[in-house]
Amino acid sequence: MSVVELENVWKVFGTKASEAMAAIRSEGIGKAEVLERFSAVVGVKDASFSVDKGEIFCLMGLSGSGKSTLVRHINRLIEPSSGTIRIMGEDIGGMKTEELRATRADKIGMVFQNMALLPHRSVRDNIGFALELRGIDGYTRAQKADQALETVSLHGYGDRLPSELSGGMQQRVGLARALAADPEILLMDEPFSALDPLIRRNLQDEFLGLSQNLKKTTVFITHDLDEAIRMGDRIGIMKDGEIVQIGTAEDIVTAPADDYVADFVAGISRLKLVSAAKIMTPLDAFMAQNAGINLDTGCPEAVPEDDLDTLVGLSTGSDKPVLIKSDDKVVGIVTKDTLLRGLQGGAEA
Repeated sequence: MSVVELENVWKVFGTKASEAMAAIRSEGIGKAEVLERFSAVVGVKDASFSVDKGEIFCLMGLSGSGKSTLVRHINRLIEPSSGTIRIMGEDIGGMKTEELRATRADKIGMVFQNMALLPHRSVRDNIGFALELRGIDGYTRAQKADQALETVSLHGYGDRLPSELSGGMQQRVGLARALAADPEILLMDEPFSALDPLIRRNLQDEFLGLSQNLKKTTVFITHDLDEAIRMGDRIGIMKDGEIVQIGTAEDIVTAPADDYVADFVAGISRLKLVSAAKIMTPLDAFMAQNAGINLDTGCPEAVPEDDLDTLVGLSTGSDKPVLIKSDDKVVGIVTKDTLLRGLQGGAEA
């Protein structure tokens, strides 16, 4: 069972939202025409996706694409115009106020770009603030806060004020605040985008390590494709409120759904993203085209999961094709021509 599920979620802002949605469905009109005819703004258009336990799902797109609007539907900070959102199998739209509050407090943590730390409270008290609102006693709050500080490598900073910390450290405090309640789900809205590149990369590494250890299900919002590729198990690309493609980084780079996605990925290096399995010629097809060729001796070997960078290294030292093996059986062949096409982003074999 998926931890987060969105099914046909729409959000149209304006008094004529229903009429605007009907026109979009029947006439296929775009965002600009919706605004002109109905004075309505399309925030999210028929979005569906699910996130499995422990998965990092990245939503990315340009400013105004609807990614932040969409993520706020998951904890019902924004009510959908239509559609269904389920959290661990429960329809969050049908929850009463108390049940919704408990779900937000116990199951969902949110990390924003602006941490909004309380300046007059210590780091420890900032982390325990949500627990305080839930009526958790001071001793337990302090324990959980210190555990969260240890998790984000800020041990010993509990008594400091936020103003005494660097920007990167404040982002860690925000993450610790979300982790203190031990939620199943993390919603992260561009948490690292305001930081310097080196600090940003370090925090990305730290979060990936935490995610691997803690197995938190994460929806991660970013406008940066490099960050999405680095962080996400899968990526959803948004445009004008619509999810135009969902897939792994390899899927999106090798088979963009449209020109919009193709423009996004045009400058991305394929060396570490594209696998041998994507570009190899199946053995039977290769032998049918190259009858009599001898593959028995001297050919370098790889596995289907090896990336283009690995294949380049193997091909550089040999004039023979690379044998792609699975369970000690040859399943495909990568020639130098095939490898060049893969590097250029041409049609895969």
